Amino acid sequence: SIPGCITTKKVENCQDPEFSKKLLLDYHFEKVQKLKLGVYDIDNKSVDLKDDDFLGGVECTLGQIVSSKTFTRPLQLKKGKPAGKGTITITAEEIKDNRAIVLEVEAKGLDKKDLFGKSDPFLEFFKQGDDGKWQLVHRTEVVKNNLSPSWKKFTVALQTFCNCDMSKPIKVHCSDYDSDGSHDLIGVFQTNVSELQKAAHGSPVEFDCVHPEKKKKKKSYKNSGVISVKGCQVGIDFTGSNGDPRSPQSLHYLSPDGLNQYLSATWSVGLVVQDYDTDKLFPAFGFGAQVPPDFKVSHEFALNFNPSNPYCQGVQGIVEAYRMALPQVKLYGPTNFSPIINHVAGIASGAAQQNNASQYFVLLIITDGEITDLDQTRDAIVKASRLPMSIIIIGVGEADFKAMELLDGDDGVLKSLSGEPVTRDIVQFVPLRQFANAPKEALAQSVLAEVPNQLVSYFKMLKLDPVNIPALKA
Repeated sequence: SIPGCITTKKVENCQDPEFSKKLLLDYHFEKVQKLKLGVYDIDNKSVDLKDDDFLGGVECTLGQIVSSKTFTRPLQLKKGKPAGKGTITITAEEIKDNRAIVLEVEAKGLDKKDLFGKSDPFLEFFKQGDDGKWQLVHRTEVVKNNLSPSWKKFTVALQTFCNCDMSKPIKVHCSDYDSDGSHDLIGVFQTNVSELQKAAHGSPVEFDCVHPEKKKKKKSYKNSGVISVKGCQVGIDFTGSNGDPRSPQSLHYLSPDGLNQYLSATWSVGLVVQDYDTDKLFPAFGFGAQVPPDFKVSHEFALNFNPSNPYCQGVQGIVEAYRMALPQVKLYGPTNFSPIINHVAGIASGAAQQNNASQYFVLLIITDGEITDLDQTRDAIVKASRLPMSIIIIGVGEADFKAMELLDGDDGVLKSLSGEPVTRDIVQFVPLRQFANAPKEALAQSVLAEVPNQLVSYFKMLKLDPVNIPALKA
């Protein structure tokens, strides 16, 4: 690999490859941003391009690509010599939206395409451009020897997937992979994001996978299998919403005084709450990030990377764990609240078994506001309302916090999907921006004001009297 070099995924045995990976670049109108693109024939697993055949390349500027709807140039060898008849075509799109689509897809009853085995199916998703041509936006992995495959859940920027147009036609190809590049088409179907979003709550959306030629030849032909979209979420892409933590534009950027909005909220609330905890040990978790060592997306990882002992010593310990974790994780989406609420509810449930008024839990969630599992979070809050816990949500940044206000329940009783209401009102939400010009203590006073009544209402509901704690010696 070359420093400062971005590579696509390899397309095997193909003279007319279409690359599914999109390259994200910062565009500056006032600058000349030079680009050098190279096409290589790779026949090994090495990441070093020095031992691969150079098929040709092109040098241009990002401005040239942006100013052309479709930028096509002949490939050139070194010193400007033409590389046969090969060309490279590039299109550029401005990212105006930082949402992403998350899809989970499976199939059943696919046609058998291989003589001595089952098919090796994979999917390709295409969006229709303004010129009517279909553009590849995502290619799944190949599932070997399987006629009813399940593909890994995947995330694509909504801008890339459909130009943020929920009704834009999306075409999906299901093909049988062949190592020589001559993949066999199993079938095709068309849809759009609005249709895909109907997949939720155990009710997948199904599509007939139809082979056009077979449909022409046989009147009785129905399909070559069924593609089932098990889940579809459209939500914030954390890479775009919070940005690079090293950038001053990021909500996670640490200013010269060592603070950001997340830490300001943590200090403000934590300094008050910690006085009511005898050992000052607080479990701290992160969510919405790819976590080392395998960088899988997690929605409840220990901030100190020690899942067996996620406790931090006081607010200072939480702050130190956050500062240590920030450069090690990759911010990602979607933003799911329910896993962390259920996790803390599990701890509270254990305490509730003691049948005394000795423990009560306060979960503080600090977020940029774009929740993507609203229905699951509603269910989690309804269950948590029966336990000794309260939830404080602080919104940072300038996001739309309508979903948070719904969870707060101030405008009505929060209910689960099945219609079950909360046993108690346990959620308090405030946007941090409301306290920009207020005294430091104002935020904590606002979010913690309801906690005493929530605590008392829980123990009264169970008819539990306060536990007598021996007086501390001065």
